[in-house]
Amino acid sequence: MPTIIGHHDVKDTDHWLASPKREEFFGPLGVTNIRTFVDPQNRTRVAVLMDVADMDALMSAMQSEGAAEAMAYDGVLPETLVILVEET
Repeated sequence: MPTIIGHHDVKDTDHWLASPKREEFFGPLGVTNIRTFVDPQNRTRVAVLMDVADMDALMSAMQSEGAAEAMAYDGVLPETLVILVEET
């Protein structure tokens, strides 16, 4: 099961940290062990680290309206999103 990092900028870090949308969106996709990170030098730069059971399902879901709605709710600036996949 690959581990991925997604990093991006957000409008409001406290709102993003408190949001239930990560679990609501990623949980049904089999994503587990979601951890959040904040850049201490720039608090609007954040990241998630997670274990992904099915990368194809995740990447497809990231193109969906549901992903766009979750990112909008969380204040994610989608043009800043970068996804890194663990090489094993």
